[in-house]
Amino acid sequence: MNTEPDILVDQRDSGLVWITINRAHKHNALARPVLDALADAVRTAGAAAATRCIVLRGAGDKYFAAGGDLVDLASVRTDDEINAMADHARGALDAVRECPVPIVAYMNGDALGGGSELAVACDMRVFAAHARLGYIQGRMGITSAWGGGADLCALVGPARAMRMMGRAEMVNAALALAWGLADLEARDGPDGEDMTAFLKPLLLLSPLVLRGIKAQTSAWRAGQPLAPRRAVERSHLLATWASAEHWAAVDRFLSKEKK
Repeated sequence: MNTEPDILVDQRDSGLVWITINRAHKHNALARPVLDALADAVRTAGAAAATRCIVLRGAGDKYFAAGGDLVDLASVRTDDEINAMADHARGALDAVRECPVPIVAYMNGDALGGGSELAVACDMRVFAAHARLGYIQGRMGITSAWGGGADLCALVGPARAMRMMGRAEMVNAALALAWGLADLEARDGPDGEDMTAFLKPLLLLSPLVLRGIKAQTSAWRAGQPLAPRRAVERSHLLATWASAEHWAAVDRFLSKEKK
């Protein structure tokens, strides 16, 4: 019997937090208690003032997350039960979508069904060379369930989303990069040079700046009109412009100009 927690949190230097879905023996399937624990971990990490960025991954090297746990979901039959399940799971993924700091999905392996919805709920995706992402819900006789259909259309456009979902297609790293579904193919593992180099620029920015950037992308993702999105931008400009960090950067620049 596996006695380890389903979600592992690793607080690293420079405000980087790694969160791992620790169910390799279950292909990192997303049972409802796992989704609850994941959402709690994301909210806790995002609320910490020092956090700059979260990386979400699955345990092992075969699956990022293999979708909903069918053992857990087999009892969901009626419309009320379906709605309750979908609301619950979508709420957990909303914790990822609405996290105040950037979340990078490190695709250590395949993301399937609900696992693909989780990956697309993140702000960025880094694929291991062998990883694939598949909206394969149709093979089980259902459509996307947790808000991921809307996310996919926004990310790759309706035509490619139709292709991916309609063909239950497994998209590899090369195609994901070409479509803007991936931001990087990392060929040397989660702690290798590829991933380190990708994260480095994020970790050079202050938590205040990163939160201001994330607030703007979250406002767009939530479908807010132009005026509220501009108001979000302005409020974070005021906060960052007045910060000690901004004026220290200005002083450093001006001192170099005088030399």
